Amino acid sequence: MKIRRHYLTLRRAFPQIAEEVPLEITVQELSQLLDCTHRNMVLLLKRMEQEQWLSWTPRRGRGNRSVLLFLARKEEMVLQEAQEMVGKQDLRSALELVHAGEDASSAREQFHDWLSGQFGFRSEVQGQRRSDILRFPLPQTIHSLDPVAIHYSGESHLVNQLFDGLVRMDAKGEAILPHLAHAWEVDAARTTWTFYLRKGVLFHHGREMLASDVKYSLERLQRLAPRGLYSWAYACIQAIETPNDTTVSIHLSERNEAFLAFLTTNRASIVPQDACEAGAERFGRMPVGTGPFRLIGHEQGIWTLEAFAAYFQGRGFLDRVEVWTMPERDAKQGGHQTGKQDGQQNENQNGNKDSKEHEHFQVMHNVRISELGAERWQQVRQSGMTCKFITVNELKGGPTANPEIRKAIHSAIDRAYLLELLSGDVIEAGDSFWPEEADAVSDTVSELSGLPVLPDLKEVKRNLLASGYGGETLKLATIPQYESDAQIIAQVCARAGILLEIELIPAEQFKGKARMDADLLLFAVMLDEHRELRLIDLYKSMQEHAAPEVQAMLDLTIRRLLMEPDAKCRSSLFREIETQLKNRHSLLFLYHKHLKTAYHPSIRGISLDSLGWVRFRDIWFT
Repeated sequence: MKIRRHYLTLRRAFPQIAEEVPLEITVQELSQLLDCTHRNMVLLLKRMEQEQWLSWTPRRGRGNRSVLLFLARKEEMVLQEAQEMVGKQDLRSALELVHAGEDASSAREQFHDWLSGQFGFRSEVQGQRRSDILRFPLPQTIHSLDPVAIHYSGESHLVNQLFDGLVRMDAKGEAILPHLAHAWEVDAARTTWTFYLRKGVLFHHGREMLASDVKYSLERLQRLAPRGLYSWAYACIQAIETPNDTTVSIHLSERNEAFLAFLTTNRASIVPQDACEAGAERFGRMPVGTGPFRLIGHEQGIWTLEAFAAYFQGRGFLDRVEVWTMPERDAKQGGHQTGKQDGQQNENQNGNKDSKEHEHFQVMHNVRISELGAERWQQVRQSGMTCKFITVNELKGGPTANPEIRKAIHSAIDRAYLLELLSGDVIEAGDSFWPEEADAVSDTVSELSGLPVLPDLKEVKRNLLASGYGGETLKLATIPQYESDAQIIAQVCARAGILLEIELIPAEQFKGKARMDADLLLFAVMLDEHRELRLIDLYKSMQEHAAPEVQAMLDLTIRRLLMEPDAKCRSSLFREIETQLKNRHSLLFLYHKHLKTAYHPSIRGISLDSLGWVRFRDIWFT
């Protein structure tokens, strides 16, 4: 309520005055603080006295000052006001309020404890109808839900609920299954793919999906995201024909065995032409798809999804899903994180949490829980893992153009110390994008501990000096979400005498020219069922800052990959690329991180999508 905010303004104006300590002041001075008239200030004081928030003793006469006693603690008032804002679905203002002032830590902690109890599954009865609702926090900001414009995993996850593609990948990444298309075929040259669409599939705004929408979606992706994720896969689309409303023929300029797999990603989501042409920015905030849920609104940081009754694969159990977006700062302070970034972007990192902290949740992504908590939770180990690594910009010149210096930098990154600094995370040493095919015992791994062998720092420093490294400061570029990783890597390198300057580049700009000024690039790849697509995307990106001989090697091998229909042969080619990049120390592996999704036993129907997120449509509660 507004009068509570007036009290907080007065209370914060005198932080040095404790509760029930007399403060001599005039009505005129107080009215100036609230920017109101003398008469309104008197009325406000009376109202605050009635609420027992303060005591006011007026004194009249020249030289006499009235006495004010604050009675209500500002932390309690902040908490009450923030709770009322949440009740009005204004999460953003509530978070701003609890972070206002230097002394807000107590109110902030109480607010987050209270807020955690607002998440989870609940039922609401309105008249004769019961609504089943899942509410969960997302420690990210939603910038866009347009499939061509997403960069973060929270956005990617919601896009998966709102849109569909022509085909889909099974959970193991081993088979491509029909989806919006019930069948498809390819010509002998494997450059023309023809898809036969299901009839009667509706968009959320009620119009039937047609072949013209498929054509529009792919051409729009080419036009709006020419350098987007997997752009190499759709850049080869030469023409699209729609002989009728349920048939689409896509002509490629050259054979591409990864094209069908690309169509399983949410980048290839089918969008309605009429809704998109109403405005790209508007579509990003209020998207229209064919998915199991439709977006019905987003106010003050809360995105509300409603079950789409006409969904072509059947309506889900949940009636509504509320996604409460919280800035990452707030999520960390509240102790609850549920998201990670898409593929080559970011994954949040959670340490252990006690079981009491989990009691309000039904589903938690990317967490570790204590042994006590594990007794009360089911856990699903996701099929994928994240791999963190550094690539070297060999085109910039300077120290990293020298192969001996690259080798010395590789030795200087003490992986054992790095893992020690990251001990709160679910991590392990990693030196490949294909860990399941790595040798049982690596030369760099101790048989006893399973961790990298500790290097001799004196020897590392001697090797650096011998390599020709003169102590120059190297620039390490990464995205803001990896800043903490970059700082840890800088700390590790500093022990060996390598100075790193960290440059943060927004994720949407990282593939551009901004990164070309850096010596080293810190990034990550999600090793899941889309691993081949992600690695081709990575190697295409690396070509832009690789030495000419590496560019030629990557170009030739990627061409062979895209021509190869056999999965085992493709795997061998990928390992061939990796081995060459490792041997010349152009690719420096750091670690792997295994991810888990935990869920309460009351949940049924758990299944995970490509990033390990739970599909809302599948779950139900007992």
